[in-house]
Order: sequence, then C-alpha cells, then structure tokens
Amino acid sequence: MKRTATAIWNGSGKDGKGTLTTQSSTLNKTQYSYKSRFEDGVGTNPEELIAAAHAGCFAMKLSFVLQALGITPDSLDVQGEVTLDNGAITQSALTLKAKIPGISAAQFKEATEDAKQNCPVSKLLNTNITLEASLI
Repeated sequence: MKRTATAIWNGSGKDGKGTLTTQSSTLNKTQYSYKSRFEDGVGTNPEELIAAAHAGCFAMKLSFVLQALGITPDSLDVQGEVTLDNGAITQSALTLKAKIPGISAAQFKEATEDAKQNCPVSKLLNTNITLEASLI
C-alpha cells in the first residue's frame, strides 16, 4: 500500500505560500505558509499534520492491541503535540484519555506502551515520544 500527497510552494520561505493536497482529497489545495507554521496564520503546517497522523495511528494501533486481548474500548481520545525547536522536531507527545470497560491497570499500561512503540508513525519518527495515558 502506498499513499501520496503533493506540496506546491511559491515564493520565498518567509513571504511565499503553498498548498497541500492528499490522494484522498481530504486536503485539497489546503494552504500553508510561514505564518501558519511559525505564527498564528490561517492554514495548516507540517508539524500539525504529523501530530494528527501520530495521534490517529496510535489510537488505531491501540485498538488492535486491545482487540487481540478480547477488549473493545468505548472511546480512545488521543491528542498529539509535536514540538519544533531550532529547525528540528524534538518531541511528539501523546495524551490519551480512554474509556475501556473491564481493563486492568496492568493490561492498560502494557497495551498503551505496545501501541506507543509499535504504531507505524512512532516507528517513523526519530524523536523523543512521550505518552500520558489515563482511564476515564
């Protein structure tokens, strides 16, 4: 399986602007710019997309890990936060609030660590990955 996306950039780094389009068209000429990346401008940015990808990948992997244990979660609410510092992504922090009936604390810890280590996006990222997980 392969997935594609296209970035088009016009102009200089600070004054230019670009668009991102994904194969699925979920992003379709979605704008990004210096302001959306480093200030509070309108549009998306690569770090925000990485945070979303990591949160989504982790949630799905955790669901599969739990399924293998015969457990079905009611909800997995995952926030991803990527830190860009001096031109490098230095951390991806995941925060999970999970509603999982019938799971023990030990099962929860083991399942969340498994998902953190083994979701494909975690394996891709060459940075510090943290996880704060709680049952609600």
